Parts: sequence; C-alpha cells; structure tokens
Amino acid sequence: MQISNSYDYQSNAATKDTPWIRRTFIVIAVLFMVLMLVVPLLAVFYEAFKNGWQLYLASLVDPEALQAIKLTLITAAIVLPINMVMGIAIAWLVTRYQFKGKQLVTTLLDLPFSVSPVVAGLMFVLLFGLNSTIGGWLESMGFQVIYAVPGIILATLFVTFPFVARELIPLMQTQGDSEEQAALTLGATGWQTFWHVTLPNIKWALLYGLILTNARAMGEFGAVSVVSGHIRGETNTMPLLVEIAYNDYNFTAAFALSSLLAALALVTLLIQQVMTKMQERKFAKSERLAAASELPVSANATTSTAESASKL
Repeated sequence: MQISNSYDYQSNAATKDTPWIRRTFIVIAVLFMVLMLVVPLLAVFYEAFKNGWQLYLASLVDPEALQAIKLTLITAAIVLPINMVMGIAIAWLVTRYQFKGKQLVTTLLDLPFSVSPVVAGLMFVLLFGLNSTIGGWLESMGFQVIYAVPGIILATLFVTFPFVARELIPLMQTQGDSEEQAALTLGATGWQTFWHVTLPNIKWALLYGLILTNARAMGEFGAVSVVSGHIRGETNTMPLLVEIAYNDYNFTAAFALSSLLAALALVTLLIQQVMTKMQERKFAKSERLAAASELPVSANATTSTAESASKL
C-alpha cells in the first residue's frame, strides 16, 4: 500500500479553493516575481547593451575588469574544493556518529547564515589585521592576509561554508547507513565504501551544494569588501568593481560587469534545473525497473495458485 507524503488540498471539499481564488493567487505571485526579479534583470541587460556591443566588450576587456574577473574565478576555484571536502566530512560526522557537542556543531554550521557578511569581514580584520598578534606575526614572515588575496579567500570561505553540508545532512540522515554497513560486512574498505556506495548516493545533493557555493562565492560583496581594501587592479572582485565603476559614473562598465554576474547566475540556475530533471528521470527509471521486476513474481504467483486450485 502506497501512502502519499503530501496532502492534496484540492481533492478535499473542506480545503478546495474556488477558481477565482486560485487565479488571484497565481496573478499575485506572477506579478510579484516579474516586478521583483524579471524587470530588474532585464533593466541590467538593457543598460549594459544600450550603448552598443563595442563599448560593452571594451568594458569587459579593460585590464582592471579582467583582473577582477580573474580574481573572482580564482577565489571560486579555491573555495569550491575546500568546501566540498569539509562539507562531506562534516555531514559524515553529524549523520554517522553520536558524540557530545553534536548539537553545538550543527548550530555553529548555521553561523554564517545568521552573521552579517560585513561583521564576518570585520572579524577577519580583527584576527589577521596588521595590529593583531596573528596578523603582525604573519606580516613579519612576509605573508599578508588582510587587503590581499588570502583575506578575500578566507572571507568567501566563511560565507559559503554551510552550503554543501546543509545539502548533504538531510539526505544522508534519510538514507541511513544500511548500504554502507552491508558493504563493510562484505569486506569493502572504508575508501571503497565511500567511493562506491556513499558518493553515488549523495552526488546530486553534493553537486547542488557546489552550485550554490559557486554562485555565492562569485557574488559575495559584504565580507570581501571589508577585507579587500579596494586596491585597484589587485584586490577588487567583480561585485566590488561594479560599485567602484558606478560611483565613478562609469555606468556602462558597471552594468556590463553586472550583466556578466547575472549571466553566471542564470547559467547556475540552468545547470540546477538540468540536474533536477536528470535526477527525476533517474528516479522514475528506477521505479519502472522496480515495478517491472515485481510483475513476473506476481504473475508466477498467480499461475502457481491457479495450478494448485486445478489440482484440487
């Protein structure tokens, strides 16, 4: 017997809405999304291209813009693998082990969501600034953190840290560890169990968490703004350069970089939708295979019952 996980409001007369109520909610939702999402996005692309392709491309190939794009991509490329490894490790720790302080770990995992990015950047300035003990010692060793690329990477790591783990923890809790225990019982090593059992089961959630991490890493402004120092041609990422260009009344460059960030966000959403569709198709295929494998068993059982009855 299959039990539905969701309540169908429209099938029950007590909670069934009239057509005009449904249409009203649909219109309100669509209008809100158009006004708050679609119109501003179209305005960014319009402002970016209204002076022509040549000026648009010239704004993007400017040395300062190229440096900002390069730094943004480098930061995302460093942050992604670190968050992937640490996210899997924390999700494994939380879902597979019982220990004192487990609730504290899960609470701290949400700290970057609750703390303002500007406050996060200020914390790193206090820890690694030239006037701090750690920052002064690192500076004497020739390693600068604040107002340099390492500070930008640290600030981006802080604000993107929870995404991977928060995608994996609910899934791994739902799946349990029965398959992993079975693999270990059959003689698989820990690494073999991880690569052939755990990773295939969490790959979609992992990819989704990495997509969110990448989007946040490229678009982060608050924390990076505090630790970067806004050094032109050195520590400006794309969001920071957008603000600088806009304040300098270079609107074409500001909107050109904004359109590039928006395009990257749209590509991220497209990849997310493709992954969701692939996951749904794979799940539907597995359900069809499971149903097909049950049919011969049922048919054989019916045949056997009929033969037994004829013999009687």
